[in-house]
Amino acid sequence: MNHDPRIATLVIFCKVVDNYGDIGICWRLARQLRHEHGIAVTLWVDDLASFRRIWPTVDAGADLQDVDGVRVRHWRDQDGTFAPDDVADVVIEFFGVDIPPGYVAAMAQCEPRPVWINYEGLSAEEWVEGCHRLPSMHPRLKLTKHFFFPGFNARTGGLLRERDLLAARDRFQADPAERRALLARLGATAPEMDALTVSLFCYPHAPVADLFAAWRDGGQAVTCLVPQGVAVDQVAAFLGADPVPGTAATAGNLTVRVIPFLSQDDYDRLLWSCDLNFVRGEDSWVRAQWAGRPFVWHIYPQDENLHHVKLRAFLRQYAVNLDSLIDFSLRWNGADGDRPADWRAAWTSLQAGLPAIAARNAEWQTLMSGNGDLVGNLLDFARSLR
Repeated sequence: MNHDPRIATLVIFCKVVDNYGDIGICWRLARQLRHEHGIAVTLWVDDLASFRRIWPTVDAGADLQDVDGVRVRHWRDQDGTFAPDDVADVVIEFFGVDIPPGYVAAMAQCEPRPVWINYEGLSAEEWVEGCHRLPSMHPRLKLTKHFFFPGFNARTGGLLRERDLLAARDRFQADPAERRALLARLGATAPEMDALTVSLFCYPHAPVADLFAAWRDGGQAVTCLVPQGVAVDQVAAFLGADPVPGTAATAGNLTVRVIPFLSQDDYDRLLWSCDLNFVRGEDSWVRAQWAGRPFVWHIYPQDENLHHVKLRAFLRQYAVNLDSLIDFSLRWNGADGDRPADWRAAWTSLQAGLPAIAARNAEWQTLMSGNGDLVGNLLDFARSLR
């Protein structure tokens, strides 16, 4: 529990851009702050419908509600009048969203001033280290904002990781019955569980049809579990049916099965259960790093292909001596230039490399754990500013 009276309250302002990644990160942050550090957290979020899909007890129509001990407010607009008493000790704007002007004005009236943090996106690029913790003065008010960057070394904020996450994962993975029970609940048959099991979470432009063809014509049975709403057109084309939960089809060595969109906790268990995970954006990408399983990342696209720079920066650090993973990841993200894509060869190479990738993942987790957990690092920084 939190024993520092100077940080008793914290507010997070979140706007949902990437469907589930933004609210996913903010919700993990809020829950950990509340449950592990005893801080009273208020989460302002503009898209409660997306929130509900990752946490089913959310009421998508409520202006104010308590969700798992966190005060959740529907962020409808930039209006509103706020008093200093409404301002939290720590104010987090997620990915640089504009906080309502009335709230900022109230912040400037507080004594002492709240700690104001711009929580930025995760990147392995070197420039992040130089910007982490940098101050930014407000142009008119006596307020200073500080940038806080998650990252992959001690010169950044580290990665989000709950206190008991790895122990919970290890217990789950040590009990094969837990895995089979989860997959059975998602509709998988016994033969599907015994095949190479893959989870697929990607953006719509991923070359899913090409990958399906490589699996279909490959030499090993593959079960691909796809959450509802992911790669809808390409999944529907394979199934020959509307991709709703429970729908499945088999062609050659590939079975594709549509599963419900899962809560955060069940999604972690799915990652723990699969032999390979395709993840996207930031939230599922981080969870895959803690899952102890090989993964392929589909990065959120940016103008002028800036995301390819970010992708390569991560692969340079993570995929050391893993040429098959680097090659496959670049192809999956359209970052391999104009080379004709031989997906069958790329998959065969990646599949052969899965044991080495899993070994590297274990090393990586040890390295990342050594950086401390992000929430603890963030609170230490906030206390230093108070």
